[in-house]
Amino acid sequence: MIATFDIGNSNIKIGIFDDDELVQYVRFATDTRKTADEYGLQLMSAFSYSNINKEKIDGAIFSSVVPSINFTMEHMLRVFLDVRTVVVGPGTKTGMNIFYENSWQVGADRIVTSVAAKEIYGPPVIVVDFGTATTFNAVDAEGNFIGGAIMPGIKPSTDALVQNAARLPKIEFIDPGVTIGKSTVENMQSGIINGFSGAVDNIVTNMKNEIGGKVTVVATGGMSTLIGPVSKTIDKIDARLALKGLRTLYYKNIK
Repeated sequence: MIATFDIGNSNIKIGIFDDDELVQYVRFATDTRKTADEYGLQLMSAFSYSNINKEKIDGAIFSSVVPSINFTMEHMLRVFLDVRTVVVGPGTKTGMNIFYENSWQVGADRIVTSVAAKEIYGPPVIVVDFGTATTFNAVDAEGNFIGGAIMPGIKPSTDALVQNAARLPKIEFIDPGVTIGKSTVENMQSGIINGFSGAVDNIVTNMKNEIGGKVTVVATGGMSTLIGPVSKTIDKIDARLALKGLRTLYYKNIK
C-alpha cells in the first residue's frame, strides 16, 4: 500500500492506496505549530479507526505548498512509517514538460493534479482546483503543462466579505436554487455560486480557445462539488484527483 499526502494551505489530504484502489481518505488541518509526533499520532489513530495495518505501507509521497511543514512531515513519515518517501519538487519525474517562465515557481499541487488529469482523462485537459486559491491548470494536446490562472478561493473570499461587512453573517456553502435571493443568506449564496461559476466559465472558455480543439475540463478540490454542478464548462468532478496524481508520481520516481 502507498500513503499519499497532499499538503495544502488549509488542509492535509491523506489517501491510502492498495494498488489503484483508494482504501482510506482523511483530512487534517494544516498547522505548522504541530510536531511530527502530533501528526504521527493523528495518522496512527486514523489507521486504527479504518483497520489499516501500518506494516503494509510500502512507501509514501507528499506534495506541499507550505514549505515550513515539509521537514515535520518527512520526520513524521520516517519515524512512524519508516518507508521510502518521495517529496514532489524540482527534479521529480513527472513525464510532463513544464512550459513556464520559472518552472520551480509552479505549485506542486498544480503539477500533481495536471499529471493525474493527463493520465486519467487524456490531453488536452484543464484542471480547475478549488482550494484556498482557485487555480486553473492547462495541459496541451501534447501533454505539456503550459500554465494557467489563479484567482481567490471561495472560502477565503467569503471570510473576507463577512469580516469587512459588519451586517453580513457567516453562511453555509450551498446552492440556494435561485439567482434572486429573498434573504441576506440567499443573496450571499447566490452571489457566491453564480459569481464564482461565472468567473470559472469565463476563464475556462478563454483558455479552451487558446488551447484549441476539444478540451476536457476537470474540477477538483473541496469546493468542486459546489461549483461543478452549476458550471457550464466543467465536464468532470474528481475531488480526489491530487491523491491519484501522487500515486502515479510515486511509481514514476521509486527506484
